[in-house]
Amino acid sequence: MIPAGKPLPPLVAAPAERGDGALSDPVHYMRAGTLRFGAPPPLSMYVHLPWCLKKCPYCDFNSHEARGAVPEDRYIDALIADLEASLPIVWGRTVISIFFGGGTPSLFSPESIERLIGAIRARLRLAPDCEITLEANPGTFERDRFRAFRAAGVTRLSVGVQSFDDRHLQAIGRVHDGAQARAALEEAASAFSTFNLDLMYALPGQTMAQLEADVATALSFAPPHLSIYHLTVEPNTYFAKHPPRLPEDDDAYAMLDRITEMTGGAGLQRYEISAYARTDHICRHNLNYWRFGDYLGIGAGAHGKLTFAHRVVRQVRFREPELYMRQALAGRPLAQENDVARADLPFEYMMNALRLRDGFALQDFAERTGLAVTAIAAPLEIAEKKGLVTRDLHHVRPTERGFDFLSDLQALFLGE
Repeated sequence: MIPAGKPLPPLVAAPAERGDGALSDPVHYMRAGTLRFGAPPPLSMYVHLPWCLKKCPYCDFNSHEARGAVPEDRYIDALIADLEASLPIVWGRTVISIFFGGGTPSLFSPESIERLIGAIRARLRLAPDCEITLEANPGTFERDRFRAFRAAGVTRLSVGVQSFDDRHLQAIGRVHDGAQARAALEEAASAFSTFNLDLMYALPGQTMAQLEADVATALSFAPPHLSIYHLTVEPNTYFAKHPPRLPEDDDAYAMLDRITEMTGGAGLQRYEISAYARTDHICRHNLNYWRFGDYLGIGAGAHGKLTFAHRVVRQVRFREPELYMRQALAGRPLAQENDVARADLPFEYMMNALRLRDGFALQDFAERTGLAVTAIAAPLEIAEKKGLVTRDLHHVRPTERGFDFLSDLQALFLGE
């Protein structure tokens, strides 16, 4: 989801360069460098569960169709071994949120999720109000299953509905139908005090009236949080090879305007470019990403970002599940690890922070990147002249135009 930065020439060989996949001794991360950080940013944890019932034609995530039984016990063992290997580099830090993503994490049994949460709690210091989110697919829904996840320690569910229209669900390859989506949301609303509903728009053949029907149905469940994503054709997907006929760009923009109007009328505020929420139901885990916080990523293909005294490091685990399990159980989960180059830090920060309606504080930029605010003075001036941001002595916010042309705004901060 977040591109890795170009590596700085390391003074000590990085694990990926050694080729063994092992995590380095913590001293390796504390070596001298060109950046200087005080206290590290908040720390989250991402756990990747890679299996799903069927690969969606638009999906470019590391997901794998479950052919036969999912090896739950062995995979949980591998995740715990991965976490054990990572403990020296996050020791003493408090985890503010955990996110189980995939794939379809709800394919795993509540018992397996409970075992994993217990293992994490035994090894890491969790904040008293730690947000623990699990992605769930209505196609894996069974009566009382969501309640069992709640009993296992999950505090927030993210339900991947995408649409309530059976024709559109079929067109985008989802394994559930509209009736299953409604039943799953009823269960989620009764089992959890907060949950997220995922929708997509600009689907193949979708009209404005059909989009309005989807949003109206979603709002009828009074979701505390609603994420709505534009369907895009990503490289290396089935849709990239066999493109569907999607609404024109102008129609898609009109749909987004209507979404914002309808959600605002229902009391949901657009706090991020694709996210709408009621007061006190903002997704803390994603907010930490967008504010350039740290996150430890474990699981097949998981990405992580960690800050040390003089550097920001990105990690990637082995992608293929069987290879990942072998490597993690042997204490060597890393496929790649790189320092984020000093020149890339402004763009990496802006890739996240400018997605937020409230933008960012200049002091936060300095604290999260280790750079002086002067490093972004020139592109900020250009962005302001183009009407893409507003700013004062302390804060920068994207304008409506900046939100509409977010990629252009972010590109102003690219290094050479």
